Amino acid sequence: MKTICVYCGSADGKLPHYTHMARELAAALVDQNIGLVYGGGNVGLMGILANEVMRLGGEVTGVIPQLLMDLEVGHMALTRLHIVKDMHERKALMNALSDGFIALPGGIGTLEELFEMLTWRQLGYHSKPVGLLNAFGFYDLLLQFLNFQVDQEFLKPVHRTLLLQSDDPAELIDQLKRQHQSIMEKQ
Repeated sequence: MKTICVYCGSADGKLPHYTHMARELAAALVDQNIGLVYGGGNVGLMGILANEVMRLGGEVTGVIPQLLMDLEVGHMALTRLHIVKDMHERKALMNALSDGFIALPGGIGTLEELFEMLTWRQLGYHSKPVGLLNAFGFYDLLLQFLNFQVDQEFLKPVHRTLLLQSDDPAELIDQLKRQHQSIMEKQ
């Protein structure tokens, strides 16, 4: 794996644990020589993650819609910054630039991006691993709900297993790398 796309909040969150986890993920990416692809913002967990990867000497590619650049939330000190027309173009380019996906804590935008990539994987539009960094139990209720969907037969068990998960950044990256390698061997 050369790049991982990380979806995360444009806010820091209520607890300092979330910013700590973003920094840990940044360190794990740099330690494993994996570039970051993300939403291009300089606010919230997005900015913390990007700044930490850059501080540690890693590469960061941001993808941001013009509307958000106009609101002055774009990060101007990245390795690369792509300014795109809209959110659809943003997600397509982030997919094209990435070998896998991780979601840190965030709001509805983070969930929307995570579930779109998971749906694309389920439908075969890509074969890249998708992971959830369950920082300090942030996603416990979401994971319970996905298990409930399986129980209620709205989500097939095989599709439930497509979402990798861990509360440890390095372990989650290792899971993504193993799945990526397995996928590459089958192609």
